[in-house]
This record gives sequence, structure tokens and C-alpha cells, in this order.
Amino acid sequence: MAKNATATADAGDEVVHDFSPLLLVHRSGRLERPLVMPPVPPGHDAATGVVSKDVSLSPFSFVRLYLPPETGAGAGKKLPVLVYFHGGGFVIGSAASAAYHRCLNDLTAACAAVAVSVDYRLAPEHPLPAAYEDSLAALKWVLSAADPWLAERADLSRIFLAGDSAGGNICHHLAMHHDLRGAAGRLKGIVLIHPWFWGKEPIGEEPRPGRAEGVDQKGLWEFVCPDAADGADDARMNPTAEGAPGLENLACEKLMVCVAEGDFLRWRGRAYADAAARARGPEPAVELFESEGVGHVFYLYEPATEKARELLERIVAFVRAE
Repeated sequence: MAKNATATADAGDEVVHDFSPLLLVHRSGRLERPLVMPPVPPGHDAATGVVSKDVSLSPFSFVRLYLPPETGAGAGKKLPVLVYFHGGGFVIGSAASAAYHRCLNDLTAACAAVAVSVDYRLAPEHPLPAAYEDSLAALKWVLSAADPWLAERADLSRIFLAGDSAGGNICHHLAMHHDLRGAAGRLKGIVLIHPWFWGKEPIGEEPRPGRAEGVDQKGLWEFVCPDAADGADDARMNPTAEGAPGLENLACEKLMVCVAEGDFLRWRGRAYADAAARARGPEPAVELFESEGVGHVFYLYEPATEKARELLERIVAFVRAE
């Protein structure tokens, strides 16, 4: 009896979906997220002078708001709004994680913007489209200026969306969403940082076939989005697939795509930027920026490096440019 019970327990602990290092799913239903870090609270950041607070939007989602210090000639003026969506393959990540909190403090201070970092439901507990729905609800909340910080300090004619990896995917999804077409004049731009796009057929130097740097991109996408219409060629994962809505429909004035030389997603980012440039024409230009010699979302873990500062400066210039 004891031996059979042990065998059953061992079978239940078998890993049936291995998306290391993001997520491991055991036959018993137990989930492992090796990269998850404890959350950090909002408050005053001594290094930048930025202050932050959390606002609950629903029982399952919240946003973290950031205000830069009021100094110099800009004191008292309305500021651009930067709405940020974290990455993590739709299975990990939080607006409250230390890496994102530090990143948003830096972006808020450097851009002199009101920033809103969006927390959304994660798969597999909440498969897509839950993350898209939460993100859209958060953006509509920003547009409503329901919070005093937004009502008093935000210039809602200068709203930018930014996000890394899965967060970059979310930015694309929102900018294509029919509910935002009427807000196109208020979406100044979107910044896709190492965006998570994929497809059935490899492009560039993507692996042929199989896994990419330890994560099965196609398998992970189909796991988090079980209703994907055409697997990895679903338009939400492959916006350049045949039959996907045209990128001329992006509800923003300008677009910046950031890729990294050592990132296995760089080929998709480049293809997206090229397709957007062809669809949207020469004006406004689509900006493609590549960080050399670094990998996926490197700036979150190495914020003090020259390459991270260079990336930050390019994003700041994009946001500040009229």
C-alpha cells in the first residue's frame, strides 16, 4: 500500500509542461515559477525622487502609478503619460516586482512623465484573453483620468504605451483594438521592447525546428492561449502572418521597436518593424533600435550598464520628441 501510494505521488509530481525557466506544470496541477521574486511596495524612491502608489482596479488587477519630482521649469505643467505592461510570457511577472519597480522609477524620472505600470492576470490560472482584457480595462481607466494624480498632472493628449516581451505583445494588441480607434489622437506612440511574437515557420536565424534558448515559444503560446485560431500564426502572436489585420490600423501616431542582438526574438521584432513601415508609409517613420551584444530584456537585470542607459535614452527621446 505504501509503495503504491509513493508511486502515485511520484506520478502526480511528473512535469507535463516544461517552459523553463518561466513555468513548470506538474501532472498534479502544481505550478512552479522559478523566476518569481517577492514584490516590493510603492513609495518614495530616494535615487530618483519619484513617488508611487498602488490603485486597485478589480479584485484581480491593479496599477502602480508613478509621479516624477516637481522641479525646474516643468513644475506644475501637465506631463505625458507612459503606460507600461510587464513581460513574462503571460505566466510570470508583476508590476510590483523589484526589477519593474526600479525600471519604472528610472523611466518616470528620465521621461518626466506620469507612469502607470499595469498588473494583469496570469496563465494558466487565467488563460488569454484575460491579460488582454485587464490591460484594456487599465488603459481605459487611464483615459478616464479617474485618479487625482492623472487628473491633476497627466496630459491625456500625450499617452504612450510601452512594454517588454509579452508586454510588447500587449501594446500591439491594444493599439490594434477597435475600442481604441477613436482614441488614436491621444495615443502618441507605442514602444515595443523585445516584443514576444512568433510563428509556425521560422524566419531569420530562428531555430529550425524546436526550442529557442530553453523556452518552447510555440508550445508556450498555445498553452497560455488555448483558443488561438491558428496556433502560433494566430494574429495576436504573429501580426505579420498572412491574413492578419494590417499594421496601418495601429491606433498610434508613431512606433518604436527595440530589439537586442543576442535575443532569439529579434528576428520577429525586425520583421514587425519592417511590416509596419511598409504599411504606414514614410511619415511618421517607424523607429527600429537594436542593442548590440546583449540579450532578452537585459536592461531589467543590468540597469547600470552602458547598453541599458543607451536604451533608456532612446526611449526617453522618443517620448519627449514632439
